[in-house]
Amino acid sequence: MTTPRPVSLPIARYRASLRWLARTTLRHPLLLVAALGTGVLAAATALVPVYAMGWLVDAAVAGRAASDIVVLVVVLVTAAIVAGALSGLSTYVIVRLGETAVAVLREDVVAGVLDLPSGVAERGGRGDVLSRVGDDIARITRASGEVVPAVLSAGLLVAVSLGSLFGVDPVLGVAGLLTLPLYGAALLWYLPRSAHLYAEERVAAGERTEALASSLHGRETVRAYRMEEARLDEIRTASDRMRALSVSVFRLLLGLVGRVNLAEFCGLAVLFVVGFVRYTDGDVTIGAVTTAILLFHRLFTPLGTVLFLFDEMQSAGAAMNRLVGVVATPSVRVPSRSTPSDGALRVDNVRFAYGPGDDVLHGVSFSVPAGTRLALVGASGAGKTTAALIAAGALTPDSGSVRLGGAALSDIGTDAMRSRVAVLSQDVHVVAGPVIDDLRLSDENADEDTVWRALQTVGADAWVRALPEGVHTEVGAHRHRLTAAQQQQIALARLVLKDPDVAILDEATAEAGSAGAAALERAALAATAGRTTLIVAHRLTQAASADAIAVMEAGQIVEFGSHDDLLARGGAYARQWAAWRGDAGPASTPSAPR
Repeated sequence: MTTPRPVSLPIARYRASLRWLARTTLRHPLLLVAALGTGVLAAATALVPVYAMGWLVDAAVAGRAASDIVVLVVVLVTAAIVAGALSGLSTYVIVRLGETAVAVLREDVVAGVLDLPSGVAERGGRGDVLSRVGDDIARITRASGEVVPAVLSAGLLVAVSLGSLFGVDPVLGVAGLLTLPLYGAALLWYLPRSAHLYAEERVAAGERTEALASSLHGRETVRAYRMEEARLDEIRTASDRMRALSVSVFRLLLGLVGRVNLAEFCGLAVLFVVGFVRYTDGDVTIGAVTTAILLFHRLFTPLGTVLFLFDEMQSAGAAMNRLVGVVATPSVRVPSRSTPSDGALRVDNVRFAYGPGDDVLHGVSFSVPAGTRLALVGASGAGKTTAALIAAGALTPDSGSVRLGGAALSDIGTDAMRSRVAVLSQDVHVVAGPVIDDLRLSDENADEDTVWRALQTVGADAWVRALPEGVHTEVGAHRHRLTAAQQQQIALARLVLKDPDVAILDEATAEAGSAGAAALERAALAATAGRTTLIVAHRLTQAASADAIAVMEAGQIVEFGSHDDLLARGGAYARQWAAWRGDAGPASTPSAPR
């Protein structure tokens, strides 16, 4: 298996992400108005105790009766109940709006990933794709449910508090605003230094996922060629980079905390001094000064909330940029300009590199006559998977050509290619729901009899009939769980229903190391019977049953022929077969159904 050097998928700018967010939220004006309205009312109600404290100070100075406090207590209790109710309602509405936006984003991202040009997705690496639809979506989901409500509520409380500060006394309000440049300076110090680190952190997360996913994907090959240490070193390097970036982000956050604390100290000091002067001049009461200072002090909590959630906000913003980058990627559909005459596949003098200096294929040529099987074998990194992806049209060669039935792949058209060529890898997925719905992903018009015939073809009909409701049994994480081998049989049945001219199998029988090895390989043979089939064979028993075998080394084909011919030559394939069989003696050709 050749592991492509990841070329990151598109990443949107913050402005593009904000525009997408604005368009999405404006589609739900009632929720938006309700969220802002309840938030403002909750913030205003939360300030009642502050005004009450100022009134209490003035009442004490004026020598008012203690019985007046009863009214104050009633007001405070009522305000507390109302503020709590409004706060809860505001949080609910904000979360509801956020969940709605996240649901739209999740659907748009999945649709965008499925509609990405194959070459873009492959060059980006499955780790980048998985980290976006997995970790990035999870961060956005958490932000919409926890971070956004807290930050929005805090922001509204800050705005209402500042407005109230001017209401108490304009001069004290101006004095409070004089400290805002210190907050601004703290952010101006922090943002330029942190933005790129958060973006790099998300990219590093994708690289770490890619290292893990590619190692797990080719685990049989990794074990066979004893590459465990090399792969662990790659994973360790990616993890170390991720950790180093996280530490750098935390150090910056500590620097921001110190600067914000300085701004808070200066703000209180200014208000105490200005308040004292205003009080001694007889311009305000001591209760008004108390209220102003408490209002400013009240800002510490919401500003602290924003501060301590800033890490989450930045991380969610970086995740949003990566997700919107996928959504904004234009769909490229090539019209059909030529129709293949049959299912014969020919790859001629193909060269390919994932990047400058990262050449993978060097003049690879092979042909697969219609209805026959060709197996690609070789060590990890030989270029097998890359050659298969080029043959499938998922990657575009730097030079050379690929033809299907005499027609260039680039002339067949996007829709025709998707109907004629099917790629099946180890990474099979079963969609939660009835088995029959999962199978109909390949042919939505397939009736139940056709579905059963496909299951019978791959030998899955017996265990499907044994399910509680047969093909109507719901499967998935929280329903009936299928084994990995059963999932691969379902994928092979989908291949039968799709009925493509060409099938490309990349480690599609990875479970062949289990007790059901022979059954799974027979299922693959049955599913591809009569089809032009290209097999990336990580198990040599898969290669032995093919009509022809191409042995790859360092991006070139070094041997080509049938299983028996290659064994007779005593070359690279014969040595691999002997090592696979665990002996150095002659090995016979295994019988396999055709």
